[in-house]
Amino acid sequence: MVISAIADGVLRSVDAVGDTVSNAFFEPVIRLGVTGLARAGKTVFITSLVANLMDRGRMPGLVAVSEGRVITAFLQPQPDNTIPRFDYESHLARLTSPEPSWPDSTRAVSELRLSLKVKPAGMLAGLQGPRVVHLDIVDYPGEWLLDLGLLDKTYESWSEEVLERLQNRAEAAAYLAQMQGLDPGQSHDEPKAKALAESFTEYLTNARAAGYSDCTPGRFLLPGDLGGAPVLTFAPLPRSDMPRRSLAREMGRRFDAYKREVVKPFFRDHFAKIDRQVVLVDALGAINKGPRAVEDLRQAMSDILGAFRPGTNDFLTRLLLGKRVDRILFAATKADHIHHTQHPRLSAIMEALIRDARDRAKFAGAETQAMALASLRATTEHQASPEGRMLDMVRGRLLDTGAQAAFYPGDLPADPNALLAPARDGAERWLDADYQVMRFAPAALALKPGEGPPHIRLDRAAQFLIGDRL
Repeated sequence: MVISAIADGVLRSVDAVGDTVSNAFFEPVIRLGVTGLARAGKTVFITSLVANLMDRGRMPGLVAVSEGRVITAFLQPQPDNTIPRFDYESHLARLTSPEPSWPDSTRAVSELRLSLKVKPAGMLAGLQGPRVVHLDIVDYPGEWLLDLGLLDKTYESWSEEVLERLQNRAEAAAYLAQMQGLDPGQSHDEPKAKALAESFTEYLTNARAAGYSDCTPGRFLLPGDLGGAPVLTFAPLPRSDMPRRSLAREMGRRFDAYKREVVKPFFRDHFAKIDRQVVLVDALGAINKGPRAVEDLRQAMSDILGAFRPGTNDFLTRLLLGKRVDRILFAATKADHIHHTQHPRLSAIMEALIRDARDRAKFAGAETQAMALASLRATTEHQASPEGRMLDMVRGRLLDTGAQAAFYPGDLPADPNALLAPARDGAERWLDADYQVMRFAPAALALKPGEGPPHIRLDRAAQFLIGDRL
């Protein structure tokens, strides 16, 4: 195990040296990781970002664009031939068709390389010609990111944490009932292990649908080609002596195999090579689900940032320690589902949700930012006074029926603590408000030449993530 860890470290250091030399003397490469929790809009974010970097009419917030220094942007074959290519063209076609629809969710790792030809800025602008900067976008499910927190846990500690959470969740009733009278020390029985794993997976599926974020192990929800394998056939059990050949011992063995054979390769092959990271969050959806979902989201944000190895990416640090994520953007998506007058409140809520995690990242030398954005604007703003009170509303095409509707979701509080305090206290519901969320379908687009899809603050997100490297 020690030799393996050392070997992994050496390989990462060699990769870091190669990347450092390449960035210093040849064409710089920015590796941008894009992830998010369930239904946060990762695929739409990447598709709209690439489209708007290729046709930059809606990107004034990206300084290199506003200064006229980005000459062109073009797609190139990705450098890693073992990773599926992000299907940009198909996703864009769905979003821009006469009857647009949302693309399918992320279910595995994919990658896309966008190259930008950029004029230099500053004193050297007249002495150097344009250079090429490569943006390698790595898309991966947020559920896999949360799995990185398992690396520091034993099967017993993980089981204890999970079972404690399950006690107050209705979604876990079936699994808890199945464990009644179960002796973890009994002899291992594969049908029993399979039944427990299936019941636990059903709980994870229902918990994610209910707005909870701590749905690990993530591969239980997105198994891919591992479906039915022993490495995905375990579940949390009460602490016991775990005698040899017992059910608990076998569950623990499979938990360790999951960390070793699934989580560690993901960290080594993909995650440890990322320079910049954006984490997309459906904060409005969590608020709609209630205080417990908001508190769960806050804890998930802290766990996510703990997995990032944040810090500076100067030459010496990368040479000796490997890459570190030096900029992390936490973005509350679907800002077009509320009126622009409430966007500052949504951003403030995101800031409060990541406060604990952000302080640790700053201490390590990384920059973080929180903002509200919409990767693809699906609504227009509308005002109405149905009961004599003027309301700021949004109008769009409903996803479920296709009908046009104006919607008032309720006012977000000016003080984020109005949400975070009852969430921390374990309240069942909001006492003085009811926050609603409507699901909108993408609007039909009529794009002018040189314009990408309409968005909200995507240009500012790009400036934070890559602007300094352009």
